[in-house]
Amino acid sequence: MITPFRVPLPPASVDDLRERLARTRWPSPAPGPGWEQGSPLSDVSDLCAYWQSGYDFSAAEERLNRHPQFRTEIDGVKIHFVHVRSERADAVPVLMTHGWPGSVVEFADVIGPLSESFHIVCPSLPGYGFSDAPTEPGWAVARVADAWAVLMERLGYPRFVAQGHDWGTSVSTEIGLRHPSRVIGLHLVPPLVAPDPATFGALTPAEQSALDDLEAAARGDGYSFVQSTRPQTIGYGLVDSPAALCAWIVEKFHAWTDGDVLTRDQLLDNLMMYWLPGAGVSAARFYWESFPAVQAVFRGDGSEAPPVPVPVGCSIFPRENPRPSRRWAERRFSDIRYWNEPARGGHFAAFEQPGQFVEEVRACVAALTAGT
Repeated sequence: MITPFRVPLPPASVDDLRERLARTRWPSPAPGPGWEQGSPLSDVSDLCAYWQSGYDFSAAEERLNRHPQFRTEIDGVKIHFVHVRSERADAVPVLMTHGWPGSVVEFADVIGPLSESFHIVCPSLPGYGFSDAPTEPGWAVARVADAWAVLMERLGYPRFVAQGHDWGTSVSTEIGLRHPSRVIGLHLVPPLVAPDPATFGALTPAEQSALDDLEAAARGDGYSFVQSTRPQTIGYGLVDSPAALCAWIVEKFHAWTDGDVLTRDQLLDNLMMYWLPGAGVSAARFYWESFPAVQAVFRGDGSEAPPVPVPVGCSIFPRENPRPSRRWAERRFSDIRYWNEPARGGHFAAFEQPGQFVEEVRACVAALTAGT
């Protein structure tokens, strides 16, 4: 059964959030410069002050509910999703999967334009947003891929394009591996592949830059090790303190975006998808379930990175990390139909550069469906 859903924002929840923000016990500022030791006190306290007294919760409720939303139970977990059917008779279904620390809010500005050509389905990962938190272990990437296949069948889409970034890249790839007959193709932003050691003696400038950025980014990887080993421990702060949740998540938006392109309202709309349902800890648990396997793929362990035979399109945005080259990607993805490297954009491409992202999806689906 599929039931309509609206993001709830009752006055009691708003009052509680404001009171918690007002009672925040702030740490001392870091002695180091800027973001070197994490989210700076000045940035977090300013954003939280706006969240408490400047953020228009009524307008936010309208934004969070601008597209039709639903819930349905799959494999014992109620899944929240946005679903917009196109008016075009020949529309291709496109399943779009977000990652951490994002949400379906990332797609808010692209769903409308994309639905002119495609049926759009944007589910919240289990434990994220208003999808229920699993009550048993085992909800790793493969199980989500199976659930998404069920969801698309339930919506009447026997074949579809699986699109994703961050965790969505792994989920979409797994759909292609586990349900190849169901997918028209994949759109990966970017594909998850290991750098090819065989090329290290003759790297292109872009490949060298990608390796340099991977090495530099390792200094900010503590979040992934905490969430993949002790998600419950960090979860107490993420669920109880809006300031802690803000600092934990906003740091990654600062580090992974291509410039200061997101507004305070956009950042806070995304935070509301974690704060309102108390999803900070359940979202972190997805790392405990899935991060070791993703690490194995990125290390190039062949037993953990089977070749992907379905058609694939790839968009490599310049501030994304990692940024595989096409020759690295071709080692795992044997049927690349579309490849592009846009001039602007980072990890949250749909959020940061909605116009460019829409163009990428359209161009990729055109390439995947050419001749069919």
